[in-house]
Amino acid sequence: MSLRIAIFDDNKNIRESIGMLLKTVKEFEVTGSFTHVLDCMDDIKDCKPDVVLMDIEMPGMTGIEAVKIIKKEFPEVLILMQTVFEDDDRVFDSICAGASGYILKNQLNLKLIDAIKELQYGGSPMSPSIARKVLTKMQQIPEHVKPEAAPDYHLTAREKEVLACIVNGLAHKMIAEHLFISYETVRSHVKNIYEKLHVASIAEAVIKAMKEKIV
Repeated sequence: MSLRIAIFDDNKNIRESIGMLLKTVKEFEVTGSFTHVLDCMDDIKDCKPDVVLMDIEMPGMTGIEAVKIIKKEFPEVLILMQTVFEDDDRVFDSICAGASGYILKNQLNLKLIDAIKELQYGGSPMSPSIARKVLTKMQQIPEHVKPEAAPDYHLTAREKEVLACIVNGLAHKMIAEHLFISYETVRSHVKNIYEKLHVASIAEAVIKAMKEKIV
């Protein structure tokens, strides 16, 4: 079964180069290539990707804003951000928005295929320097609130089990196997968790779960 990939980048040359590179991998299929993210919801519905390659700088609306929109409706879609600069604030914002990984544009030819495969198997591809910056940001989160002070989000027992798996770093397919439920059931639980916690990404869900000791 092929891995379906959509590309969002306003640079035609980069889109075409990425498309040609991905065609060298027989299990990859490019199902969409777009110059902007203003219609990203409709684009995702039409091309049904498993993975989205998202340029952080897009005309009209940034890639970070688009990630928030996509992840709210399609939490199972994996998003790899691509940009020219290692900017720690943008990296953190991208991950909190729902991005699963991050790659520099000058590394696309050498590392893009491996990064997508890493995403596919539950990893979060980042350069060591970016990982350090994200870790630093995570460590700046305020101390945990007291358990009794955490609001009741009315999560079901199963939703708490799924959230615990997410906190432990399991991907959707791994959660399905671990809890002996279907992939679609996991997706439904994750969507409910996002709505109840008022978050739009796995990163936000993990941060909130850890800060408020929900699981």
